[in-house]
Amino acid sequence: MTDTTARVHELNLYRKYFDLVAAGTKTIEVRVKYPHLEGLAAGDTIRFRIKGTDETCTVQVLRVSEYPNFEALLDGEGPTNVNPTTTRHEQLVNIRAIYGPDKEALGALAIEIELSRALP
Repeated sequence: MTDTTARVHELNLYRKYFDLVAAGTKTIEVRVKYPHLEGLAAGDTIRFRIKGTDETCTVQVLRVSEYPNFEALLDGEGPTNVNPTTTRHEQLVNIRAIYGPDKEALGALAIEIELSRALP
């Protein structure tokens, strides 16, 4: 039997991305396909936290899509959904500064999100 219970995930987020999520303008979160994110699915909740603070923002996961790399993810999802304030090229540089080539080789996840009103 498969467990279909929605879960709450706690993830850290840099301030500049946190602010975009909290404003509702960033609708795609980019992550490496780490094993601990393998079960992430539509209906789950993510509580983003700015590391070292109590500041949080809660979102609902609408969809999770896998891509072989960050370039394919930006092409598939549209850079405006990932970060409406920077160009595709700048986003690729920024993402790769966070996740090196060894991490990108694991694959990329595009997590479609919307602000949650259910949890603080």
